[in-house]
Amino acid sequence: MNLLLTFKIALRALSRNMMRSMLTMLGIIIGVGAVIAMIAIGQGASSQIQSQIAQLGNNMLFVMSGSMNMGGMRGGSGSTNTLTVDDSEAIERECPAVRIVSPGVRAGGQLVFGNQNWSASSGIMGVNEKFPDIRSWPVVSGEFFTEGDVRTAARVCVIGKTVADNLFAGVDPVGQTMRIRNLPFRVIGVLGAKGQGQFGNDQDDTVIVPYTTAQKKMISVTYINQVMVSAISPSATFTAESQITDLLRQRHKLGPNQDNDFFVRNLTDVAEAADQSSKIMINLLASIAGVSLMVGGIGIMNIMLVSVTERTREIGIRMAIGARSRVIRRQFLIESVTLSFVGGLIGVLFGVAAAVTISRTLSWPTLISPASIGVAVVFSMMVGILFGYYPARKAAALDPIDALRYE
Repeated sequence: MNLLLTFKIALRALSRNMMRSMLTMLGIIIGVGAVIAMIAIGQGASSQIQSQIAQLGNNMLFVMSGSMNMGGMRGGSGSTNTLTVDDSEAIERECPAVRIVSPGVRAGGQLVFGNQNWSASSGIMGVNEKFPDIRSWPVVSGEFFTEGDVRTAARVCVIGKTVADNLFAGVDPVGQTMRIRNLPFRVIGVLGAKGQGQFGNDQDDTVIVPYTTAQKKMISVTYINQVMVSAISPSATFTAESQITDLLRQRHKLGPNQDNDFFVRNLTDVAEAADQSSKIMINLLASIAGVSLMVGGIGIMNIMLVSVTERTREIGIRMAIGARSRVIRRQFLIESVTLSFVGGLIGVLFGVAAAVTISRTLSWPTLISPASIGVAVVFSMMVGILFGYYPARKAAALDPIDALRYE
């Protein structure tokens, strides 16, 4: 008996009890649908996290002032002013794994244009002319300030999209003059939209000025709050972190037993930690959904055992006219695999629909990958083989004489 004929007989046998077959497939449908939907949610969350981290910059590291420990009084990161412009220049000059560097000075203040005013939630940031390259943040209108503007502490600024929308509604910001901390600044450019940051902040709600301007004309300091570093490659970020640490410990004259008075944050570490957490969550969700597939497989086994009992006389007749045991076994295996395969295909549609619905109604990010669909379908067929083998083996092992006598 060829495989096609066996498949036709299997379909005919399953169609005799259509409702029972559909109910049997229900477990597989729910299992496959749950696997695809859960993996889509997990991968969507992971993709969003990686995207947010990538938006922060190009192979970035942040060097920030460290903590304070004096006379029993302890402060957290940034409680001491230990970083200088010379430190940032030394990092760029003496660390081979570092590509470019920008000092960072943070300030606050009200923004005023005409009769409008605005307070940027991400603050006012003083940087140098390399900032757009480090942060992979292009200027979409106008231009960024130059090295000459930094050297002369010019009162020029580049604003984020949120500031442009709220302070300059209906007006082209480029060329306009606005007041920051009661000082006039000429707007020379508008940054492209970045969206939400990794901590939920609006990255576009910011104003960028030369760091020398922030130091001398806004907050009157000589130190810097942080150094933004771009490594030569993603894999070089760890080497750069080690080189920066060794260099700053030497420059700050720290002894072997002294703690660092600075802090280096490697965004690659953050990305890897987020990716690992996402993988654990995806595996957990997929495992829970896999339980549904196992339950569906048990349902297939139960129904196939019932089918063997109901068709005992049919099996005896087929054996009596020459059907071999392997043909009987193959027939019941094909019936089991057909149930799981059709259930898997319906489950794929159910899972994709569930993922799309969740994304639209709850605004959760989802990412449906062809690989997860393929794995779910293949796994459902394996469930059909695994749980269909015992009933098929039992049918093939029936004695023809006893089967013919069965009532």
